[in-house]
Amino acid sequence: MSARIFNPIPESELIITERGTIYHLDLAPENLAQTVITVGDPGRVKEVSKYFDSITHTAHHREFISHTGYIGKKHLTVLSSGIGPDNIDIVMNELDALVNIDFHSRTIKEIKTQLSIIRLGTCGSLQKDVPVDAMVVASHGLGLDNLLQYYKHDNTHEELYILQEFHKHAHLSSKNIHPYIAEGAISLRKHFGPEFVHGITATCPGFYGPQGRLLRLPLAFPHLIDALTTFRCYESRITNFEMETSAIYGLGRLLGHKCLSVNTVVANRVSKTFSKNATQTIEDMIRKSLEIIAGI
Repeated sequence: MSARIFNPIPESELIITERGTIYHLDLAPENLAQTVITVGDPGRVKEVSKYFDSITHTAHHREFISHTGYIGKKHLTVLSSGIGPDNIDIVMNELDALVNIDFHSRTIKEIKTQLSIIRLGTCGSLQKDVPVDAMVVASHGLGLDNLLQYYKHDNTHEELYILQEFHKHAHLSSKNIHPYIAEGAISLRKHFGPEFVHGITATCPGFYGPQGRLLRLPLAFPHLIDALTTFRCYESRITNFEMETSAIYGLGRLLGHKCLSVNTVVANRVSKTFSKNATQTIEDMIRKSLEIIAGI
């Protein structure tokens, strides 16, 4: 057992408010359920919690809004993460701290709590046969951001093979992009059946250039969409991309939590179409996902 478990974490590293809440999320340990749903959009929190039978706690600090409550006997927290891997770094570390660090002694607990963290978000499709309004579940998160490079991490043999094949296929390292990969929790994914498309989700550190959108600025990698769309490994392909999944999967793996990412397709980058009814399809994805999550 690491000696750090018994050494207090300094105030500058773990910021706890006078009210006993962690700094960014503004939650105390007793405010958090063991099943956490993350949404990027703060306005989407209420669109999830309106299905709760009761709400026992709410918090709002910056872009981080949370509602904790129950669906039947299922205890749930829905939390807005904001957009991008940098925000996910805050969310994942602070969620873990709430359950695995003793706030009074500032020491790491010997017995760890495992959270189930499920993202309900939106994405762009990278396959013509995954149309707008489809629902996608990520088997793996392929990170085109650099977040996990700041943490010591290892891969399974399968993940290493997929990553090596992607390197050979995409040649992104020549553009100083160093992808990483992490698998989601099979124990959660198995509950999401054929109504959901399953595939690899790529995560980008931005919306325009990092996702191959050309407005006024020239792109360093103009063939990014083609590289992602045409990749195949085993029976897997990259079905979609967005801005959070790989960070959730990577940090979740390192911290010992079960993670899953479910997304509604609002844009198809191959057919260049955008959903005509995105609000309703997001609503349908939330409702169907909650029905599954409440039964796990």
